[in-house]
Amino acid sequence: MGELLLYIGIITVSTWAVWKGGSLLEESSEKLSDFYHLPPLIQGTIITAVGSSFPELAATVLSTLLHGKFDLGVSAIVGSAIFNILVIPGISAVLVKRMPADLSLIYKDTQYYIISIFILFISFALAYIYHPIVISPNNMEGTMTRWIALIPVVFYGLYLFIQGMETRDYRRDHGKRAVLGVDVDKENINIRKDWIKLIISLVLIVASVEGLVSGAIFLGEFFNTPDFIWGITIVAGATSIPDAVVSIKIARKFKGSISLGNVIGSNIFDLLVAVPVGVLIAGTAIVNFTVAAPLMLFLALITIIMFVFLRTNLALVRWEGIVLLALYVLFVVWMIFETLGITSFVIK
Repeated sequence: MGELLLYIGIITVSTWAVWKGGSLLEESSEKLSDFYHLPPLIQGTIITAVGSSFPELAATVLSTLLHGKFDLGVSAIVGSAIFNILVIPGISAVLVKRMPADLSLIYKDTQYYIISIFILFISFALAYIYHPIVISPNNMEGTMTRWIALIPVVFYGLYLFIQGMETRDYRRDHGKRAVLGVDVDKENINIRKDWIKLIISLVLIVASVEGLVSGAIFLGEFFNTPDFIWGITIVAGATSIPDAVVSIKIARKFKGSISLGNVIGSNIFDLLVAVPVGVLIAGTAIVNFTVAAPLMLFLALITIIMFVFLRTNLALVRWEGIVLLALYVLFVVWMIFETLGITSFVIK
């Protein structure tokens, strides 16, 4: 019991550290982006996405390299994506009553996110089809290689290309100054201090995510449950805190499209970059397709529900936010039922 309390304390402290590190990372990266006059493409799709998604990226790399548990990292990212799509917009819609969304967000980013889910799903399927590991009929595993892991990364490159074309068109129509923004007062930015903050935040996030991953592994062993159950709930929720804080703050300023765009952009990065990075570094990783398939299907379904909500009124209204929060509660109940053996869609 003493060891259990110790790891609960580690998870609690690590959660706080992830939030603190994520806040420092986003603050310093934003100032550095302004200082170096990075265009919106780089700021939005790379700097902001990497900043808010770095905890998930660290979870995949650490769980794969240090613990040899790629499924734990994948579950943390899929769980984080589910949390981001249901909880963050849900809370935001309840607080502000109405979150407007422009057509570009709905028809480009949201639909590309749906495509991203299926691209990752296909990558997992290819790992099982071409490099199967036969254990039992109810436990389909496969080896994901670097070549397969490159597939989602290439599609993220396509996403950057699309963003780049839109930035070019916007610059042509509105002028370079409208894209880059007004000049930054560099005298008010301490460049050395912000670089130090950036490095400290990265170290803090890596250390705290390792605490979360170790805690999830311990809880799995202590309660005799699969690691991914704790990864998809505890680790996923904790690593999503930076996304939640940023998006909810933006939503309360009545900038619904920006808030939703941050969530969707971060999720695209998580699925197409954060998941395969662990494989690209380690060389290979074992994928449990039996676990991945129903979770990816659930993620696709709730994303389609989000798309329908946004397209109906070109906004996310309060009652729709309540529905999204209720769906997350159902998801958590489903994971509890899986753990207790009441259902067996994921755990065979």
